[in-house]
Amino acid sequence: MIPPQEASARRREIEDKLKQEEETLSFIRDSLEKSDQLTKNMVSILSSFESRLMKLENSIIPVHKQTENLQRLQENVEKTLSCLDHVISYYHVASDTEKIIREGPTGRLEEYLGSMAKIQKAVEYFQDNSPDSPELNKVFMNVYYQIRSSQLDRSIKGLKEHFHKSSSSSGVPYSPAIPNKRKDTPTKKPVKRPGTIRKAQNLLKQYSQHGLDGKKGGSNLIPLEGLLPHTPRGSPPGPWINATCVCAANVSPGHEHDFRVKHLSEALNDKHRPLAGRDDMLDVETDAYIHCVSAFVKLAQSEYQLLADIIPEHHQKKTFDSLIQDALDGLMLEGENIVSAARKAIVRHDFSTVLTVFPILRHLKQTKPEFDQVLQGTAASTKNKLPGLITSMETIGAKALEDFADNIKNDPDKEYNMPKDGTVHELTSNAILFLQQLLDFQETAGAMLASQETSSSATSYSSEFSKRLLSTYICKVLGNLQLNLLSKSKVYEDPALSAIFLHNNYNYILKSLEKSELIQLVAVTQKTAERSYREHIEQQIQTYQRSWLKVTDYIAEKNLPVFQPGVKLRDKERQIIKERFKGFNDGLEELCKIQKAWAIPDTEQRDRIRQAQKTIVKETYGAFLQKFGSVPFTKNPEKYIKYGVEQVGDMIDRLFDTSA
Repeated sequence: MIPPQEASARRREIEDKLKQEEETLSFIRDSLEKSDQLTKNMVSILSSFESRLMKLENSIIPVHKQTENLQRLQENVEKTLSCLDHVISYYHVASDTEKIIREGPTGRLEEYLGSMAKIQKAVEYFQDNSPDSPELNKVFMNVYYQIRSSQLDRSIKGLKEHFHKSSSSSGVPYSPAIPNKRKDTPTKKPVKRPGTIRKAQNLLKQYSQHGLDGKKGGSNLIPLEGLLPHTPRGSPPGPWINATCVCAANVSPGHEHDFRVKHLSEALNDKHRPLAGRDDMLDVETDAYIHCVSAFVKLAQSEYQLLADIIPEHHQKKTFDSLIQDALDGLMLEGENIVSAARKAIVRHDFSTVLTVFPILRHLKQTKPEFDQVLQGTAASTKNKLPGLITSMETIGAKALEDFADNIKNDPDKEYNMPKDGTVHELTSNAILFLQQLLDFQETAGAMLASQETSSSATSYSSEFSKRLLSTYICKVLGNLQLNLLSKSKVYEDPALSAIFLHNNYNYILKSLEKSELIQLVAVTQKTAERSYREHIEQQIQTYQRSWLKVTDYIAEKNLPVFQPGVKLRDKERQIIKERFKGFNDGLEELCKIQKAWAIPDTEQRDRIRQAQKTIVKETYGAFLQKFGSVPFTKNPEKYIKYGVEQVGDMIDRLFDTSA
């Protein structure tokens, strides 16, 4: 047993050791914590360093690669510059050689051949390296279309100039008025001029068949066959084609223009051949424009035939489109000017001028299939030019028709403008004349009206539908004219003169309708129009005849006194008989004096009205004279019995005769 004192000491010793161990443990723990913290800090530093190294690597590698690329690019640029030094001259070949080639080989063959060789090398280069480059186009296509475009435009303008020269030399005055005056209208017939159509058409046909490539046309393009190899149409273009292009476009351009115009000039000496059934001369401007349109179609066809043998196939349509633009734009601009002039004429109510649109529109529509065929490979904007012009002309034509009908209805009643003799009014003759002009353009006018219809049936533009529209329009004009004439007739104070005025106008309208095809057109929608006019004419004759009642009423049986034969007359009865004779004499003299100055232009109607009136008056006066001529109603019978029956008839026969 350990003594307590020793045990206590040992215990203290153990406790001291335990305390030391705890302190050691605490120290170790603190050291470990510090070590962990240091480790974490080190790991963080290393991670940051690693991240920076990666960023640095990512930045350096692209720079390195770019540096390598730049070095390669620099090498390529140096090589490219070296190559450009070799080919740069090809890009200037066209401009450098154009003048020499345009002037031709005459007197400078070596220089000309050298220029052609340069062009051939340039073409070979561009065909091998850049077939669709603008430079290649400029070396055969641009030069070609510019030259041929100029020649086409000059030919069209030359044809127009010759029409004008022919017109002035033949003494035909320019007039934008009605282009076709009919024989049954009271207008002066224009002087005919020698026509150009037959020979011009034959010439244009020749162009169309043989083209301008010199194979049969006789132009200065003939040398191409002998100088240049032949390539079938559609075969790949050889290097010679490009030189050919410049040659063909440029061989004696002035002479070719002279060739075309010379033949068109010779055509002026042929007989006139009416276009599409026309009987009289077209207005000079209209005539010229119509033939320029036809000439454009034929010449454009010839240009395409020539182009097809020269230009590579994949460039043909685009080159042709460019080639025809100037001439086509000129025609379209002139057409729009015609539309503009017509629009101004409508504002002035000058509807006869607007009629110049009709033959042009008809010709454009007739020519449109050929136009479409010629332009089938061109751009949409080119194809749409003619349809656009046709639409403009149809619109302005339809407006002219409608405005004309309204103008007929609203023509003012001006007293000073009324015929004093009751003859046909100017408005009537103008209206009928205008309608008669439409006979030559029935389909055109009907289509104009149909183009403005919104109904589904109008979209077909059938011939029957257009004809019915035109018939309805003519009936509308005639109806408006009749209403206006009725209004104008009220200007006359004398109802008899008013009746003569309406009779003359109605009769003129009916006769004009019957002499032309207008009556058939009217009958399409108005079957009874002819009968209606005859009834109106008869009504006006009856109204006129009533003007003689104030003459015949004096001597009518119903107004005479009744007396017994052999019985002496009373003073009152003698006075009545005197008044009857005097009233008849005064009335007869007054009417004959007044109505002698009136006019009935229609001989048949004039004789008919005279005869009817003469019969009535002579019968009435004869009966009166037979009953009272021998009655002793006065000591001076010659004072009251001034006229015999035949004398009265002779006086009536001189009615409506200003020369009597």
